[in-house]
Amino acid sequence: MTLAAVILLGVFHGINPAMGWLFAVARGLQERSRDLLLQSLPVIALGHLGSVALVVVVVTLTGSLVTGTTLSIVCGLVLVGFGLWRLLAKRHFRWVGMRLSLPQLAAWSFLMSSVHGAGLMLLPVLTGMPAAGHHGHAMSGGLLVAGIHTLAMFVTATVIAVIVYEIVGVAILRKAWFNLDRMWAFALIGAGVFSLVGAV
Repeated sequence: MTLAAVILLGVFHGINPAMGWLFAVARGLQERSRDLLLQSLPVIALGHLGSVALVVVVVTLTGSLVTGTTLSIVCGLVLVGFGLWRLLAKRHFRWVGMRLSLPQLAAWSFLMSSVHGAGLMLLPVLTGMPAAGHHGHAMSGGLLVAGIHTLAMFVTATVIAVIVYEIVGVAILRKAWFNLDRMWAFALIGAGVFSLVGAV
């Protein structure tokens, strides 16, 4: 998986309303405040980064305990399994309201990103990175990947949120939006298959 793929996955996460831009728009519309909308987006990105960084830490620390091939196979199976669960799940995680403090919003974003497996999508690139001799290099490289991915997600989500808030309006989503949860599940399964094929 290349750097371009990492950026494209960030763009995909930014497009996905479950990753936060729709929540930011709703908060802005509720309080009639573009400033509140713009305050929400960096905090949502921070929660997303935390979720992805946690995966980086786990992969880096466990990577030295097992071979790269074994880790790729395990990660591939986790991705496929998680994707199938997302595809077949009937219930979705929901928060209890829109009036959250910024720390609560960051926690919401962390949980939503984790529940949707945001960091799992980067497993093929993380398991394919050279260890470069010790944990420090692998960790810093993985965190750089997480940062680039989250920056792409943040920029995309910000552009969409501002356009929806200022021009389009939320009502169009009822008519024009397709099921991103289903697309997300297929993307997870595809990344898992990619990881498994690369390990064999």
